[in-house]
Amino acid sequence: MFWQLTKEIRLDAVPPQVLVAVLVFVVVMFVGVGVLAIVEYRRRKGRERLTATPSTGLPTVKFRESRFLHLMERVGNYVSHGQGDTSLWEQLIRAGYMGRAAPAVYTGVKMFLLMVGLTVTAILVIPGESSIQQKTLLVLMGGAVPFFIPNLVVRMQEKNRRREIRHALPDAVDLLEICVSSGIGLDMAWNMVAEEIHHVSPVLGNAMDLSNFEMHLGASRTQAMRNMAVRTGAQQLASLAAILVQSERFGTSVATALQEFAGWMREERQLNAEEEAEKLPTKLLFPMALFIFPAIMVVTLGPAVIQIWRTLIHM
Repeated sequence: MFWQLTKEIRLDAVPPQVLVAVLVFVVVMFVGVGVLAIVEYRRRKGRERLTATPSTGLPTVKFRESRFLHLMERVGNYVSHGQGDTSLWEQLIRAGYMGRAAPAVYTGVKMFLLMVGLTVTAILVIPGESSIQQKTLLVLMGGAVPFFIPNLVVRMQEKNRRREIRHALPDAVDLLEICVSSGIGLDMAWNMVAEEIHHVSPVLGNAMDLSNFEMHLGASRTQAMRNMAVRTGAQQLASLAAILVQSERFGTSVATALQEFAGWMREERQLNAEEEAEKLPTKLLFPMALFIFPAIMVVTLGPAVIQIWRTLIHM
């Protein structure tokens, strides 16, 4: 009976308004699920920070074992022929995805979203009365939109990590300056600060732990700190590495250099906050013009327009 009913339903008879409504519903559903996933991820990370104990060794970054990720890894290896791009690898590392399968999973997810976008858009667009060129263009656009979602996610993650490092680095430099001023060696002070900074910024703590692990493997402090700046993409860490290298080379006081650097970073953070505050009116102009002003006009002028319309009808 169900099969006979589906035969009687013609997709050509579906009104365009219904197709548009279904498309809007699908888009809103995907956006809502994404927002809820991001909120739940942040809450989970906050609970982990409150309940977890500080780590003292090398941070281990692993992908959650699941069939879906294994499938995405296989698809990504097939598409990229098992060879990940160097720039993609560096970008994923800066975003915090340090697993060996990260480039393959990233490519596989992009292919999966592309196929989902093409399939959903084709189901909604093909029954319409548009020309073949318009249908093809719409299908391609519908596949391209979800295809670039992983790019946006990785860029946002990278930006958030840099922001967290920028906010927590002045406190870490102050701790380094206090330890060095009290007579502790720079390597031991680095280990102590890396352990303590995990309570404030796990991202910066993990980066410092990883650089400490490189130094234990035989790399010089200069190379380890430069590699840390490259992995995180934070310019402030590169400046810190340069200051420590110059202080060690020329024999100047490391504590004084760290104190001046921390003051400079706080001043820079204050200037950035003032700059963002000055940009706020410009950023609020578009949402106010799009959402607030029309509502105000409807509330204030709506009753008057209705009254005028009723008066003109009865005249």
